[in-house]
Amino acid sequence: MLEDRYGNPLTTASDTARNAYVDGVDKFLSGNAGSEEAFGDAINADPNLAAGYVGIARYRMLMGDRAAAGTAIQNARNATGISEREASHVEAFGKLVDGDAPGGYKAIRAHVLQYPRDVMIAQTCTSVFGLIGFSGREGREAEQLAYTTYIEPNYGDDWWFLGQHAFAQAEVGQLGLARENIERALEAYPRNGHNAHVNAHIFYEEGRNDAGFNYLREWRGGYDNNAYLYCHITWHVALWTAATGDTETAWHLLDEGCSPASSKGPALNILTDTVSFLHRAQLAGINVPTERWELISNFAAEKFPHAGLAFADIHSALAHAMADNAEAFAALTKKAEGPAAEIVAPTWAGFKSFAEGNWAAAERELGPAMAGHERLGGSNAQRDLLEFTIAEAIRKQGRVAEADRLISMRRPRQTELAAT
Repeated sequence: MLEDRYGNPLTTASDTARNAYVDGVDKFLSGNAGSEEAFGDAINADPNLAAGYVGIARYRMLMGDRAAAGTAIQNARNATGISEREASHVEAFGKLVDGDAPGGYKAIRAHVLQYPRDVMIAQTCTSVFGLIGFSGREGREAEQLAYTTYIEPNYGDDWWFLGQHAFAQAEVGQLGLARENIERALEAYPRNGHNAHVNAHIFYEEGRNDAGFNYLREWRGGYDNNAYLYCHITWHVALWTAATGDTETAWHLLDEGCSPASSKGPALNILTDTVSFLHRAQLAGINVPTERWELISNFAAEKFPHAGLAFADIHSALAHAMADNAEAFAALTKKAEGPAAEIVAPTWAGFKSFAEGNWAAAERELGPAMAGHERLGGSNAQRDLLEFTIAEAIRKQGRVAEADRLISMRRPRQTELAAT
């Protein structure tokens, strides 16, 4: 029986199907363009290849297209004669597609316990946008590192694993270990979008913003704009570019890579990266035309009209508040949902007060999120948005030294536009 690159048997006799599937997995894990097409080639070579359909479902879920993911997972369920591992692979991911995130997480952890090198299932629990990252649980950063540490013996020097382990280490402050692992990962596969991204985060957490900017700006030069990480990597470069004072180029980067009108990336990245850039720019004294806020507010209202995913919820609310889109803000904030609801609601209120110039209220309302804002999702660096907002609210009340002290204590190496 043929196997994938991680030694998992595949129920197919077609070398073409196997090779295309391996290509799809590698492109997906590396954030490079063409994974969906490669999975499609695998299925064309063997229409009974269940894993190929799951690969398409995984990509479509990432892009926010649940309907297409549902069609793909149903095709996977229709596959015949597959192994016990493949059936479990389909079942576990199928629960996520069906909207059962808790059941999916439980099934995935059970699957990984038995088949730890089934990488397309194992990877769903990695990174800050994964099942643990968006779980809303207290201590989820430690849980993330515990997970990657648990699977480490099964992956060794694998370039995908080293990058994800490095990210988990960086998020809990283990920067020396993170630097060592990301350099090993990039040596093995330099054109890996995920690991280039992780490297940027580590540079930032180390306070080496110039080195990070130079590295990522050069790396991005050869990156396909059809890749699903292109938007997010462009956002990193745009922030660092703006921090140099070159706002014209920064705006060009944002419009080319992250705008709802042009970006080919996931809707969640388009939303959060655009909102974050606009708000950070405004905090840094850069003029942000109202039209830009209106564009991303309308996009948020279309793609994320209802609450449920905390990281999207807070960015959508900020967009609506800054655009003065009262109708969309009210529709979104009727009731906070999800495991982090108790800190989402005051964050909504704080952003609204900030947009209205009610600095004291913004400070008071954003306060509850400060102690546990990892529950909102995203990286430490992405959530600097909250730190800088409450600091600016304090600064606007004339307590400049206090605002500066807050940032120096919580994020001592960072400035508003350097934050990635």
